[in-house]
Amino acid sequence: MTLTFPAKTHPHPKSRLRNPAFLAGTLLLLAAGAHGADWPEWRGPKRNDHSPDSGLLKTWPAQGPKRLWLNEDVGLGYSGYSIVGDRLFTMGLRGEQEFLIALDAKTGKSLWETPAGAKYPNNWGDGPRATPTVDGAFVFAMGGQGSLVCAQVADGKKVWEKSMTGDLGGKLQNWGYTESVLVTGDLVICTPGGSQGTLAALKKSTGDVVWRTTDLTDAAQYSSPILAQHAGKPQIIQLVEKRFFGVDPANGKVLWKQDFPGRVAVIPTPIYHDGHVYVSAGYGTGCALIKLGADQSVTEVYANKVMKNHHGGVILVGDHLYGHSDPTAWVCQDFKTGAEVWADKSLGKGAIHYADGMLYCIDEKTGDVALVEASPAGWKEKGRFKLEPQTTKRAREGRIWTHPVVVNGRLYLRDQELLFCYDVKG
Repeated sequence: MTLTFPAKTHPHPKSRLRNPAFLAGTLLLLAAGAHGADWPEWRGPKRNDHSPDSGLLKTWPAQGPKRLWLNEDVGLGYSGYSIVGDRLFTMGLRGEQEFLIALDAKTGKSLWETPAGAKYPNNWGDGPRATPTVDGAFVFAMGGQGSLVCAQVADGKKVWEKSMTGDLGGKLQNWGYTESVLVTGDLVICTPGGSQGTLAALKKSTGDVVWRTTDLTDAAQYSSPILAQHAGKPQIIQLVEKRFFGVDPANGKVLWKQDFPGRVAVIPTPIYHDGHVYVSAGYGTGCALIKLGADQSVTEVYANKVMKNHHGGVILVGDHLYGHSDPTAWVCQDFKTGAEVWADKSLGKGAIHYADGMLYCIDEKTGDVALVEASPAGWKEKGRFKLEPQTTKRAREGRIWTHPVVVNGRLYLRDQELLFCYDVKG
């Protein structure tokens, strides 16, 4: 592993990391939430991609925000990152093995790594695609081949492992398993797909199957589920190729479902807000909004092609949605009506994140990172820099596809084995 630090910045001494008392103290602080806000899973604790941060820079200097550290050895792949306390969790491919990896979030120094399945090979880039999910003392991570591992946060020791294909009867899709699993109560929710049921609920402590959606057997796609509270009760909402649906987490019963004309690959995470569910997909599919009744009835509000989001994500801020719409433009869309508010081509296609009134957007081809006001008045850019250095190991068909994350004043970005941390609080 190679770490790059700016002047006057030093990693924790190895002696402290080997000291049991130091580790115990660190874990106590983690449990107490003493290090500020956490980002324990894909798109954050509410899966809406809203950072909890405030007081961030509203403009960037010409050269961009200050880089705090660069880890040059987190492995190949497109896995995102979860940050809890002073630990960052991600995944990466090294050789023929995928790993679940823990780093010190303040320094980028490696803490531990745990095997998380065999290499997933793909023309668009080998390795894992999912973001780990942290829940208390455990972290859960899905490898590209569909191996779901549960490991201890403290030391990476593996607790259990389940295969989406071998154990749960799913089928590996063209771009592998990309799901960032959802933890609710004592259950881990995953999407193996197949004849045994599209969704599966596993017991968090053992990996044993608790239920399957036996009345819904669609194959897995590439989206990750969310947990919503609707009509006073929780439900899991997930998107597959030809439908999206809600499931009772208590027993796996399908509460409602809605047809969706997805094709090739359906990837973005659903959005739930005020009794409505919004979904989008690329390859010419477009977007849709439905209204759920208290009795789980479904009414379509609109379906159009204003937002054809491939995999960079769509974010709801107030009454407006923001994201990149294939093939060419960043779009602001009215959530309630589906109408286009504005479209802008100032930055190439890429991924998006929201923090403190601002959008953090990255161009998947060039590595340009832009700071933009989240405003229905138009694209108002407040800074830009280029991610450098960039990997030389990216597949020819690959791009910079890992989504940005801002938490505790730090912006995290990734290009394959290179993981960057920037100061955006100043």
